[in-house]
Order: sequence, then structure tokens, then C-alpha cells
Amino acid sequence: MKLASYNVENLFMRARALGGSGFSDEGREILKAQADINAILGKDKYTANDKKRIVELLDALGLKKSDESKFAILRQNRGHLVKRPNGKPIEIVADGRDDWIGWVDLTLEQVNEKATQNTARVIKEIDADVLGVVEAESRPALVRFCKDVMRAVEGTPYDHIMLIDGNDDRGIDVGIMTKKKFEIASIASHVDDEDDGGLIFSRDCAQFEIETAKGNSLIVLANHFKSKGFGTPATSNAKRKRQSARVAQIYRQLRDKHKFIAVIGDLNDTADSDPIGPLFSQTGLKDISELDGFDDGGRPGTFKNGTASNKIDYILLSPALFEKATAGGIFRMGVWGGKNGDLFPHFPEIEREVEAASDHAAIWAELDI
Repeated sequence: MKLASYNVENLFMRARALGGSGFSDEGREILKAQADINAILGKDKYTANDKKRIVELLDALGLKKSDESKFAILRQNRGHLVKRPNGKPIEIVADGRDDWIGWVDLTLEQVNEKATQNTARVIKEIDADVLGVVEAESRPALVRFCKDVMRAVEGTPYDHIMLIDGNDDRGIDVGIMTKKKFEIASIASHVDDEDDGGLIFSRDCAQFEIETAKGNSLIVLANHFKSKGFGTPATSNAKRKRQSARVAQIYRQLRDKHKFIAVIGDLNDTADSDPIGPLFSQTGLKDISELDGFDDGGRPGTFKNGTASNKIDYILLSPALFEKATAGGIFRMGVWGGKNGDLFPHFPEIEREVEAASDHAAIWAELDI
């Protein structure tokens, strides 16, 4: 089987009104109508003029006949804002905010532009049976990506997709996608793990138990550690060290019952750094890059230009699992590379840096389990 980890960076949903070429007049009208109607719906009391305006805005949003339209959704969670009698005009039945609970949302869709299609090309080419995904917005975003974008590049959608919301309010979470014969047997979240410094994980250490096609149990701990880009170096280093120490502890606890365990993801630091040192000094975990014949294309790093200082994405294996490793490598075809994109080959569909699949390369391992 093939296990891979990939920071996809751009798997996000966006409002359908923002789709198409540029920002259309129709899109502006939809956004304004949604903002205007929610402002009125938040009032304590609806006047006759308010109700008239609500009907006009529902019409502009395509919601006069149904709670769902191409661009918007009327959420009526408790009580009712409207009634739609057969053959009669729509009627506003709520007299104010206290009569109902709801609002108008914008309909979302997967961003299906060149960069996202190139992300799909990377995933298609590495063809992992179990793929850890970093920086995805939500499970619906991943499902829509597989359904629409993977098929657009003649890729095969994944059969099982799971993502648990983490602690980052920007919606950059970790998840997993697996093929049909690799069932997700159980999941556990560590979003609430705390130490003396408070919450440990910036996103989560998501724990997945996978039943392989050969009937073995594989535990995958998917991670996205604290970035170096925000806060002082001392603060971010301390946060990553707390995270790596906790993952090391989780790993040791799992090792009592499981022999095949992988710690994967974007750890945002190099293997020789102090912050992620606990994963190497306190566990016995083995880096797939240590495998004889590991194919890094002459560049050990996984981020941007692939220098050694940019080795931040990992597949770390328990000793028993490392013994089952038969191959591994770094796949860079979705990365731009250098000022002019000429440091290493990339997909011909990537003609500009903005069209790159990600700043991260995917890392993979073949495992005989």
C-alpha cells in the first residue's frame, strides 16, 4: 500500500457568487442582497416596509419559491420567516427576531481554478491508498474536490474522506482520504489536549485507525504544527515543542497496542531542530527519508525550493512499520521552484507561480502491510 502526506494549501470552498471570470455585476448584487437582508432580519421588530423589502431581497436571491437557490440558502432553523401558499404570493409571517431563528447564507462551491486542478493532478499522480491532507477547509470541501475537481483531471475520487474541525479558526485542518479497501475503522481527536500552557495543538493531532486491504491495522496521526510565520521565534518554537512532545506521548501510548503507527504531516521544522526533537529522541520513530533508495530528486526539502532547511513535511514510522517500507520519495511536480520555476520539473499546466498546486511537495511511502 502507499501512504502519503500532502499540504494542499488551497482546498477551500467559496461563495458561488464569487465564481466565474472576475467579480461580476451579478456577484456584487448577490453579496449586497445577502448583507442587506441579514441586516433587516436582525431587527427586533419588522415594519411593513421591512417585510416588503425582505420579499424584494428574497426575490433578488432566488429564494421566493424555495429555501435554496443557485446563490443563496434561507436557513429557518426554528420558527418560520416565510410561508409560500400555493398559487399565492410569498408571505412574511415573522414579526421580528424573537419569532424565529435563522439567516441567509451564500451557497458554496469548490474553487475549481488552475491551482486546485493542479492539486488534483498531484493527488492523481501519487495515487496513495491512504492520503493525509493538510490545510483543507472542511470535509464537504474535500468531498466536493474529489467529486468535481479530481474527475476534471481524469482522477479517481477517494472512497472514504474524514476531517474533524480543529482549533484554527481560519479553517485549515488536517484530514484523511482513503481508497475503498482501506476502511477508516476509528477516529479520535486531540483538539482539547492541554498542558500547563493551555491548548496544545494549533489544529489537531487527528488519530485515524485504518484497516488495510491485507487486514492489518494502521494508526495514522495527522498533524500540522505551529508555523514559524506568526508570533516571535521563541513563542512559535515553544509551541511546536509542546506539540511534538504531546504527539510523542500519544505515540508511546498507542505503541502498547499497535505495531504499525505513522506520524505524518507538516511539522514546520527540520528534524535536527529542538522544537520537534521529542519526536525523534523519545519515540524510536524512523523518518521514511532514511530508507535506502528514498527518492528525493537530489533535494531533501519538501517546501518551496526543496533545500535542507525546508524539510518540514514528514512520514515518521514505528520501527515495525519502517521494516515494512519498500520505497519512498518526494513528489515535486506541483511546486513552482525558484524565481522562474526552473529548479526542477513541474506539470506543464503550471505556467505561473500562482498556478502551482502548493508550495509543498507531497511525500510518500510504500508499505508492505
